[in-house]
Amino acid sequence: MKNLKLRLIVMNFLEFAVWGAYLTCMGNYLGRVGMGSEISWFYAIQGIVSIFMPTIMGIVADKWIQPQRLLGICHLLAGAAMISLYFMGVNAEAAGVFPNKAAFITIYTLSVAFYMPTLALSNTAAFTILKDHGMDTVKDFPPIRVFGTVGFIATMWFVNCATIENGSFFFTLADSSFKFQYTYMQFLVSGLLSMLLFCYCFTLPQCKLVKKEGEKQSLAQMFGLDAFSLFKSKKMALFLVFSAMLGMSLQVTNGFATPFITSFKGDPAMADTFGANNATMLVSLSQIAEALCILLIPFFLKRYGIKVVMLIAMFAWVFRFGFFGLGNPAFPGVLLFIGSCLVYGVAFDFFNVSGGLFVDKECDPKIKASAQGLFMLMTNGLGATIGTLAAGKIIDHFCHWNEAGYLVGNTPESWSYAWFIFATFALVVAVSFMFLFKYKHVPDQQLEVKH
Repeated sequence: MKNLKLRLIVMNFLEFAVWGAYLTCMGNYLGRVGMGSEISWFYAIQGIVSIFMPTIMGIVADKWIQPQRLLGICHLLAGAAMISLYFMGVNAEAAGVFPNKAAFITIYTLSVAFYMPTLALSNTAAFTILKDHGMDTVKDFPPIRVFGTVGFIATMWFVNCATIENGSFFFTLADSSFKFQYTYMQFLVSGLLSMLLFCYCFTLPQCKLVKKEGEKQSLAQMFGLDAFSLFKSKKMALFLVFSAMLGMSLQVTNGFATPFITSFKGDPAMADTFGANNATMLVSLSQIAEALCILLIPFFLKRYGIKVVMLIAMFAWVFRFGFFGLGNPAFPGVLLFIGSCLVYGVAFDFFNVSGGLFVDKECDPKIKASAQGLFMLMTNGLGATIGTLAAGKIIDHFCHWNEAGYLVGNTPESWSYAWFIFATFALVVAVSFMFLFKYKHVPDQQLEVKH
């Protein structure tokens, strides 16, 4: 049993290590190769493909290909596309030009189109394997899943410090434009890890397909469309709308936090600060906080109820953005950056876990899986896509890419204005949710947190 858990730990570690290699630092590279204005689109694409690709791959995994094998196949395709991005960067640099923008975005889209479904497929494979071996998913899965966050942090730190300069490979915290977080090397790291996971998936225990005899489903049920009936309930409709509104905040800091912090390298007074030269490592505190906050959720849910927990998450987003607007990489301003990263754990986990629990509790058992898919569609699909594109427009209004490749404010206050606009939006959502969403907590109610 211990060996089985270890194998699933390795799977989860690699699953999120693939993502951590580029998700929070990709903007630094894009700005240096003439695609700074398209950063918001790179993150929005993840939301767009999340609207349909997980559903399609879920149907394939249910009917034709075992989930652990489909997980590997998806990583093969995603990894091949990531490695292609690396070669595009190498060839463009050798020719002294920027990568072809249209081709680069197209290949990136293919990569995330096959990566995003793996987030659900890895869970499906882990749950099935644990159940097939007589284990309790609620008890045994969370300690396994935490290592996914550890993997994400590990590759964030790796690309933050790994450097190739003058043919030499080394790790450094000092200033260097050759760090992987600024170059196409981050895509190579992600692609190679995907290839490794592709091979590893075919060593995992089988997740045999279940043939359902005599059970007929309509086309709507096959594609999970019957979950849209939830909008007939005012309470659920409000919840899903607010889910999308809060989802608009999810990818903003992933896309713009590291370019923002790195931009302080252009200020002589802060050019040598740890934060300005190690933005990816500084932002990784967000993922550390995320891992720790998972442990707090059961206590808060039992004591205060779902609505209060969700409100805490919403107000945490206000502080997440507000602290960025007030801080800087020098002491004591860097404490506000650290505070922003710490509250991210609350902002992200408290809403996603409690929101998933609310859906599970309130929905008809026949459509629970589809309802969870709808919740993810509203948050990580529609919400994240709209929010990222809107944030990109705001950033483009207040900031520009300078000749050194830094995303700098048009005025000294411009970056702060942008963060305060995001904070104000989060505050409006939180206050509106407080008054419009009606849900009474029953203190004696036993709530089961599902991961």
